[in-house]
Amino acid sequence: MPPPGFEPPEGSLTLALRAPARYARGDGDSSNGGWGRSRAFCDTMTDLEPMTPAEAKAMYLDARKGEVSESTLDGYHYRLKHFIRWCEDVEKIDNMNDLSGRDLQRFKTWRRDDGDLKPITLEGNLDALRVFLRWCGTIDAVDPELHEKLEVLMPSLDKEDEQSNSLLEPSDAIAVLDHLRTFEWASRSHVLVGVMWHTGIRLGSVHALDRGDYDGDAERLELHHRPESGTPLKNGDEGERMVALDADVCRAIEDYIDTHRYDVVDDHGREPLFTSRHGRMDRSSIRDAVYMVTRPCYYGGECPEGRDPDDCEAAEYLHYSKCPVNVSPHDIRRGSITHHLSEDVPEKVVSDRMNVGQEVLDKHYDKRSEEVKVEQRRSYLEGV
Repeated sequence: MPPPGFEPPEGSLTLALRAPARYARGDGDSSNGGWGRSRAFCDTMTDLEPMTPAEAKAMYLDARKGEVSESTLDGYHYRLKHFIRWCEDVEKIDNMNDLSGRDLQRFKTWRRDDGDLKPITLEGNLDALRVFLRWCGTIDAVDPELHEKLEVLMPSLDKEDEQSNSLLEPSDAIAVLDHLRTFEWASRSHVLVGVMWHTGIRLGSVHALDRGDYDGDAERLELHHRPESGTPLKNGDEGERMVALDADVCRAIEDYIDTHRYDVVDDHGREPLFTSRHGRMDRSSIRDAVYMVTRPCYYGGECPEGRDPDDCEAAEYLHYSKCPVNVSPHDIRRGSITHHLSEDVPEKVVSDRMNVGQEVLDKHYDKRSEEVKVEQRRSYLEGV
């Protein structure tokens, strides 16, 4: 670092020293000449324009509309909201121009510890941030090369890390549904969890269901891809299918429609199956409902972590997701698929019913132990 007032010899190669915006404006640490956290760059650099993290995220999500599915856009929102929270509440960063590589390292450490994240989840969060920062570089919100610094911060993953083992176990599913069946029969939460466990369908498919998609006479649900009115399916037209139901699930759905469903329409004039007072139940509300009722303290079990519900933050409204032992809608799907396979339902049937390819089914959803698999194979091979 040259001292203040240093002039390089005439004809020498000059490097421009550039600091994050708050230091370049003279409000940084003056102990080293006012440069604070400066870095060396070529002097042909893009001038940055001030933008808050929240503004950048909103602009990014708006720019991606029409390019990706709504469920993918939802994923961007949920991964990036932690970064915005860190900027606003932890580091008090109100200008994207100020971000540096050191900030990214601090965010990685904070996010890992704050969420007690597994390597695969942390990797997903950081990768979403990397793509976001690369886009921010194109609109002069951050240094165009900042996103490259995240590539060296990515956690190392082994083969086991690449697969999530989080799922709703059959014993827990039975306990949750028994509680809801006994104390909250035909409530929205009861029917939501019952349908998800019985069918293994995705969160987006649950969100997309209309009242008319339920056929009580045929005992089935029909899944339709309706992107023009806000409810696309993950696999588009290939995700459309009929899903068979059993009599108990049908009875719960019918009682829910008769007694607890709000008689409303959504913004497109459609009649959703799962409703709020204002229209179609959104994805975040579905997640919250699942987080709420799958907490052991809710459905009658003791907390495996030994927490007191009176003092636990996860017992508070809007903080259910902070429970260390409850599950998400996708965990219900993963548990349902594993349960179907464990009950000797043929893989082709499970693949078609849950709309998941064989390779993805094997890698990400089939959580049967090797012991269970070998004994199931044995039953098919007896007498051969």
